[in-house]
Amino acid sequence: GGGAVFISLIKIQNEDLKEMLESNKESLKLEAMKRVVGLIAKGKNASELFPAVVKNVASKNIELKKLVYVYLVRYAEEQQDLALLSISTFQRALKDPNQFIRASALRVLSSIRVPIIVPIMMLAIKEAAADLSPYVRKTSAHAIQKLYSLDPEQKEQLIEVIEKLLKDKSTLVAGSVVMAFEEVCPDRIDLIHKNYRKLCNLLVDVEEWGQVVIISMLTRYARTQFISPWKEGATFDENNEKTFYDSDSEEKKEQQLEAKPYVMDPDHRLLLRNTKPLLQSRNTAVVMSVAQLYWHLAPKHEVSIVTKSLVRLLRSHREVQYIVLQNIATMSIQRKGMFEPYMKSFYVRSTDATHIKTLKLEILTNLANEANISTILREFQTYVKSQDKAFAAATIQAIGRCATNISEVTDTCLNGLVLLLSNRDETVVAESVVVIKKLLQTQPTQHSEIIKHMAKLFDNITVPMARASILWLMGEYCERVPKIAPDVLRKMAKTFTAEEDIVKLQTVNLAAKLYLINSKQTKLLTQYILNLGKYDQNYDIRDRTRFIRQLIVPNEKSGALNKYARRILLAPKPAPVLESAFKDRDRYQLGTLSHSLNTKATGYQELSDWPPVAPDQSVRNVEVIEPVRNRISLILDLVLTSVSESGSESEEESSDESEKSSSDSGKSSSGSEDSSSESQSEQKKKKKKKTKTAPQKKNKPTAADRYCKSLQSVQMLPTGASHTGVYCSDNQHTANLQNQHNPRVFHMFLQVTAPSFGPVKTYELLHHMTGKGLSAKYHFPRQPCLYQPSMVAVQVILTNSSDHSLEEIHVGDRNPASLNIHCFNTIERLEPEASVTVSMGIDFSDSTQAANFQLCTKEDQFSVSIQAAVGELLMPSSMAEQDFSKEQGKLLGMNETSQTVTMATANTSSQAISKQVLSVANVGVVSSGQSNFHRFAGRTVSSGALVLVSLEMKESSTALLTINTEKSVMASMLLRDLKQALAQA
Repeated sequence: GGGAVFISLIKIQNEDLKEMLESNKESLKLEAMKRVVGLIAKGKNASELFPAVVKNVASKNIELKKLVYVYLVRYAEEQQDLALLSISTFQRALKDPNQFIRASALRVLSSIRVPIIVPIMMLAIKEAAADLSPYVRKTSAHAIQKLYSLDPEQKEQLIEVIEKLLKDKSTLVAGSVVMAFEEVCPDRIDLIHKNYRKLCNLLVDVEEWGQVVIISMLTRYARTQFISPWKEGATFDENNEKTFYDSDSEEKKEQQLEAKPYVMDPDHRLLLRNTKPLLQSRNTAVVMSVAQLYWHLAPKHEVSIVTKSLVRLLRSHREVQYIVLQNIATMSIQRKGMFEPYMKSFYVRSTDATHIKTLKLEILTNLANEANISTILREFQTYVKSQDKAFAAATIQAIGRCATNISEVTDTCLNGLVLLLSNRDETVVAESVVVIKKLLQTQPTQHSEIIKHMAKLFDNITVPMARASILWLMGEYCERVPKIAPDVLRKMAKTFTAEEDIVKLQTVNLAAKLYLINSKQTKLLTQYILNLGKYDQNYDIRDRTRFIRQLIVPNEKSGALNKYARRILLAPKPAPVLESAFKDRDRYQLGTLSHSLNTKATGYQELSDWPPVAPDQSVRNVEVIEPVRNRISLILDLVLTSVSESGSESEEESSDESEKSSSDSGKSSSGSEDSSSESQSEQKKKKKKKTKTAPQKKNKPTAADRYCKSLQSVQMLPTGASHTGVYCSDNQHTANLQNQHNPRVFHMFLQVTAPSFGPVKTYELLHHMTGKGLSAKYHFPRQPCLYQPSMVAVQVILTNSSDHSLEEIHVGDRNPASLNIHCFNTIERLEPEASVTVSMGIDFSDSTQAANFQLCTKEDQFSVSIQAAVGELLMPSSMAEQDFSKEQGKLLGMNETSQTVTMATANTSSQAISKQVLSVANVGVVSSGQSNFHRFAGRTVSSGALVLVSLEMKESSTALLTINTEKSVMASMLLRDLKQALAQA
């Protein structure tokens, strides 16, 4: 009755939700969808509402649309027919301005598991893979796996998409595309070559799930591409210096190859170096992944760095402890020294579950050696008294293993186990008997007293395995206990029919052995037991009885086998080896399901052996934009060379030469300059010649001179001007630069855009009172930072306001320590009232958070901070109006921020608007064909994300200010600053 009422209530609730979903009011629909998603979150079935929900997929309300897609992702696979009816809507949603809607539409589309829509899915995945939003690209990577499971024939096309996505620089996409790679084409190692270094460098910033996937893949990759660092006698030559020259004879070459020390591949080292910080991760799976990577890839002397992190994980939940302890148990067999200092971490707690206790016991047994065995045995004495019987039995097994592995404590362990035979607990006694039996096999001659003691306890022991073990010992060593063994057999004859099968088998064995040694006393007993066994219900016992009878009792049919009965039954038996259950688990990769189950799981990929010869490492070389830093350093070298040359020449050049310079300047385009490509030795020689024969020197300007002049010409341009290619003042100079150097290098050189020069704002860094006479001010020169392209250039003016000179002015510690700052060189001495201007570079990582560091002198340290306004985190970007509109169209939805601004009367002219915008932000002016539209473009210095600013003039001094960028936080802050500047008179 109660169930029927409950079902009727659900039906009423569903009817109410259907009405709300079909109403004309957006608010009711939104409320209904919130309730439906709430039901799904609680695990309730809401599939009946699918028709009512799917109708709202074309709603214009973004919030409602998002909730509808959350529902559809959940039920699209169950309600495939209904979902197919709305497929055209999903296709339209793939073009939606909102990235969340585009991603959700693709997710729903890939959840409809119908082969007929495979071509549509493939097209959608290809488009999404080229989407501007990394979130959508990530979703396309997830969809690849779904499509592959639906139609494996699409593999080749999907590999093309994977190859494209592997080149993606977004950390959001990296983990997902590697997962798709592992699912679709894990054997296509060639796709990883070019992306290997990028994946290693991105690893720290990828989300935790992605980190686990990437580390697992890179572990397999490294085992195929690098040679083993574990070679016997290998020495580590990190400097990779050549200690010999190539020889003509083949024999010498072979000797040299053998003698050459092991040199780790730089890419192998890169992987180890970039994964090491992840040992501090809060995610246990990430730490476990890094631990297995070091175990399988690192040189043996480096593996121990994972120990502390693994021990830290033992404070987690019992599920985590179980997996971590399993892996430590495998590791501790091969390398005891790793975990020996942390032995106390493996002591058993009373609150531990049995499976955790057993694993800790396993590890303690693996770590046991002559030095710590006494401590471990004291622990074991306590564990034997545990109320947990399974754990107490496991402890006795562990004591047995310690006794066999460490000969010094064998007797001590045996005596302790014999004492346990008088324990009240049957389980403890039974396990002790089994372990003693194994230990006695190692040295039977010395322990006949123990066998007699066990025979006396035989009647009180009821556990079948323990009784069988005692019977086996009696039979095996019956010559040493000639009086006791027949008596035990007599007792067994009485209770034979009531015993367990394992005990019966050992009774038959005991009877046979006694018949061969002491047939007078035991002949009748043996025949009686063999007759009982002949008619036993168990066929194993019947077979054993018939075999024994034919073997030991001579008759006409038995033949020659009877002669060898004694040699067969009383042959010396090898002592059993007590080994760890984890000894053979190292054949599986640590941290995998196969390792945990100790059997090969579905989908497990075995680690390949190290290649004998290192494969070609040049396959990982990539010609990408990373050499931007090299171009910047090239520019810096040119500038510094020109400065040093001009400094040495200025004193020597005569006035005649300065006159000649104007007439010779026309020749500079035809002659190619060699100064930048000369070696240092040649430059030194030339400098010597300059001092002697200065008048004869031709006054052709170098590339660096032209670079400096072009910068000067830019700085003389009026404020607010926007210009491109400023580093080369004319086409003729450009041609010379391209002739003189690699044209591909200077292609990027020409793309750099001019800094926008506005009124310089100076900020106080350190007051002279606080700085004990040292004062500091800073400003942003809005020029590209020569030290690193991702840094913002900062100029600091240091002034000595004291009456004594200040020495060793430098930058000290920074906070946080990871803050990327290019410091100025130490100023050895600053005289009173003197000032000096120094340049710094700071990577703000597209954030307005202050860069904190210490400004130090020889005696003092002062904590200072430089904070950049959001506009200073940009660099100008030049583009045509058409390109601006195209890029703006890609940055809609969540990437667009707009607000109506009330303009000050003085700021309505085109020139005034440009002046105000450039005073706030370092952007470039985009020329516009419309007088009421003003456009500005820039990119963030650190990540290079596009920032588009547009101002549309309206009536009565109002304007619509719009900012389009992926950096939504920066957009809102920039909008606030621009609004304030435009409103000021």
